[in-house]
Amino acid sequence: MATRRAFGALAALAAFAPAAAASASPRRRLLARDDFRHGLGQWFVELEKGGSVTAARGTLEVDVPAGATIWFRERLEGPYVLEYTATPVSAGGLNDRVADLNNFWNAVDVRSPGDIFATPRGGALAEYDYLKTYYSGFGANYNTTTRLRRYVGEAGVRPHIHDYTEPLLVPNEPHRVRIVSDGSTVQWWNNGRLVFDHTDPEPYTGGHFAFRTTWSHFLFSGSRVWRSLPQQR
Repeated sequence: MATRRAFGALAALAAFAPAAAASASPRRRLLARDDFRHGLGQWFVELEKGGSVTAARGTLEVDVPAGATIWFRERLEGPYVLEYTATPVSAGGLNDRVADLNNFWNAVDVRSPGDIFATPRGGALAEYDYLKTYYSGFGANYNTTTRLRRYVGEAGVRPHIHDYTEPLLVPNEPHRVRIVSDGSTVQWWNNGRLVFDHTDPEPYTGGHFAFRTTWSHFLFSGSRVWRSLPQQR
C-alpha cells in the first residue's frame, strides 16, 4: 500500500501544475473534470477478465490482467482539449507490464449510435470494431509501437494513420497527455511533445472518451476537458 500511495502522490503532483496553469488561461473554459476522490460515478468500466479499477484519494488506479476500457459517461462535443496524467507502475506486481497507454475518443457505436452504453461489450479489443472513433495506442505491443487508428465501424477494419516505434512509455514516470479535437484537427500530445497530428477530411467531432489498456497497471490523475479557441496551425 505504501508503494501505491507513493505512486499516487507522484501522479497527482505531476498533474497539478499544468492543470492549475491551464485554469488561468483566458483562451479556454473548463467543461468537465474528475479529481478521482469520489469513486467511479462518472465512469463506465468494461473488463475482459476482471481486475481492479478504483477511484480514490485523487487517483484512478487500473490494475488488470487483460483488456480494460473505462468510459467517461458524458458525451463530449468538439472543439475541446482533454488532459490527464498517467503513470505506468512497474513495482513487481502481477500486472505491472509497462505497456498500452491507450485511448478512444469521439467514439460512437454504430449498433446504438444514440447511446454507446446500450450495446454491451466485454473488454476484448475486437469488441470495439463497431465503433467509429479515434484510437491511440501509446507503447502498445509490449511497449514497442505507438499508433493512431481511425475506426470506421466495421468488424476487423482498424486503419492505421500513424505507426511509430517511438516515443514509448517510461516506467514509473508521469505521462501528461493532451488530446485535441477541433474540427478536422486531431492531435495527441505526451509531455509536451506532439505525437500524432492528423487532419481528417471527414472528422469525428463528438462522442465518448475512454482510457483503454490491457494487462497493465496504471495510475491516472487530473482528468480535465476544456473548450478552447480554434487551433493556430
